[in-house]
This record gives sequence, structure tokens and C-alpha cells, in this order.
Amino acid sequence: MTTTDRRAALRAGVKLAAAGAFAAGCSAPPAERAPASSPTPTATARGKPAAAHAPAPRRFAGLPDQIDHSPRGRPEVALTFHGQGDPDIARTLLAKAENAGARLTVLAVGTWLDTHPGLARRILRGGHELGNHTQRHLSINDMSQAEARKEITACADRLHRLTGSIGGWFRPSRARTATPLVQRLARGAGYPHVLSYDVDSLDFTSPGSTAVVRNVMSTIHPGAVVSLHFGYRDTVDALPALLAELDRGGLRAVTTTELLT
Repeated sequence: MTTTDRRAALRAGVKLAAAGAFAAGCSAPPAERAPASSPTPTATARGKPAAAHAPAPRRFAGLPDQIDHSPRGRPEVALTFHGQGDPDIARTLLAKAENAGARLTVLAVGTWLDTHPGLARRILRGGHELGNHTQRHLSINDMSQAEARKEITACADRLHRLTGSIGGWFRPSRARTATPLVQRLARGAGYPHVLSYDVDSLDFTSPGSTAVVRNVMSTIHPGAVVSLHFGYRDTVDALPALLAELDRGGLRAVTTTELLT
């Protein structure tokens, strides 16, 4: 079967209906189906396979410890995905982004990587970026120092085991921004910045694909960091239209590191 055939099969095979539970701007996804095998590594938008190795975190001089947008002013945006949920939906989203020449940033939950370890390399091979969204996706800002540290480092350990790096970014779970304590713990784990966002798609509320596109485009701007989720069918259906609208607006979807460099 060719890569094109595989992508078509993935698109045809997505049957999961989205559920709408959410908390503090970041939700748990619908129940998952049984794991599926990883597809053949895909090529990047430039036509060359991307290395399945996550770059290390880096410090961006002049930018705050907690980043929610880029001040660079270039016509680019970062589509950042909370990495959890049905692996078939994740693969379909990745394939659709690649077909449109877009690169994503995926903040993965550690338990999701434990269940679907092949997705870490699948994300990287598609030219996308991988980061840390805590181990269990609990309310990290409400945890004790010891508990919060364990949530960050446990996911970092999984990423390092799977990719040779702790991932490029840390994003707090079930919160838009991290408390000063969580920021300090993230720095101690090796993440110079916490990645927040300034455009919320609200896709985790399952509002329909049209509303997902409208929610993003109504507040989009050059340098925006957009919050989206794996695990929701509305997001799968919205992505092609969203990328087309961004293109019409002269905006290109790049990884967060590309956006800030």
C-alpha cells in the first residue's frame, strides 16, 4: 500500500465521536480505541524525511519565561496540540497538516506516550515538534511541589527514552498558564520557557468544525500561539478549512520554535 493509500485509509477510518468534558481550559479527551500500528514515516513539507529525534529545549533571549505569542511580527502562527486521545485521530490530523505543508507543535501526555510510544517518532518524522504536557494530565497548579515536579520529570523521562530528548517545550496541564512554582520546577527539569497560548480554539467543547475555525480566525494574528487538541473529531474536520483560511490571510503554520526563531 502506498503512503497516499494509507492516508486515505486513515481518513476513511476515523469513526470516533468527540466527548465534551473539560476543565480550566484543558480537557481530558474521549475514550480511546485499541492502539493501531504506526504508519510508515512521512516526508516533511519540503519533501525530505525529518529526523525522528526531538531537539533539546532552548532559551530565547529577550522572551519571557512564560510565552503565549511571538513578538517577531512575521506572518506565521503556531498550531499547538494537547497530545492525548485516539491515536487514529492523531495520525489523521498529522497527515492532513502535512498534506497542506503545515508543521505542528504537539505537547504530549506521558501516559499517552506509554500507551502509544510509536506516535512520538511519528510526530517527529512528519516534521512536527514534540513537547511535555505532564505525565497524567492532572491539575498541576494545584499540586504540591513534589507532586508537580514528578509530573514534569516523569513525562520528560518518557520523551527522552523515546526520542533522545526531553522535548522542546513544557505546557502545564489543565491550565492556560503555570504558577510561579510550576515555572520554577519546569526550569529545573530543563525547560527554559513555559508554553502558553493566546488563541483558544475551544475545540475540546465539541462545538462543531465551523465553530472551531471561527474561534481561531476571530482572534488570529501574526505570531499567535493557538491551542488545539488531539482526540476530537471536530478538530479533524476543521483542520483543512482552518489551514485554508490561514493561507488566505497570508499566515503560515510553523512549529513554535520556528515561530520564535
